[in-house]
Amino acid sequence: MERAGTAEQGAITGLFTVLVEGDDMNDPIADTVRSILDGHIVLSRDLATRNHYPAIDVLESVSRLTRDLLNGDELAMTARARDLLATYRQNQDLINIGAYPAGSSPAIDEAIRLNEPLRQFLRQAVDQGFDSNDSWKLLGKTLKPESPSPAAAPKKG
Repeated sequence: MERAGTAEQGAITGLFTVLVEGDDMNDPIADTVRSILDGHIVLSRDLATRNHYPAIDVLESVSRLTRDLLNGDELAMTARARDLLATYRQNQDLINIGAYPAGSSPAIDEAIRLNEPLRQFLRQAVDQGFDSNDSWKLLGKTLKPESPSPAAAPKKG
């Protein structure tokens, strides 16, 4: 790893992989490598067993270059999507056993409503391709709040 990076005559980009036993992200080697690199992508066995590909756990994955690579709108969408996914994950047990009373937290209600659309956004078939502009448009559309149905809209008159 010490040779990767920029030098006078060019740059060396490396893609390093670290396999950890039993998905233990606190393994000393994995922990040390994460502290050195510009980012890390965490693959999830749980997502893979649910046929969610690519099986990237976006809440555990990090890039230190995000602020350098994304514009303000992209940063805002990314932060909102991560917040929604994190809120759902933190409350998943309550939601799954039916112990969460709908309407008691607007943040949790929104996370529940957008969880499946976000999961669909994060899935991609092997033969499916997207360019980045299309992906950002799709994420923006996924995150838009539902517009009220015509029956629920206030009546004029």
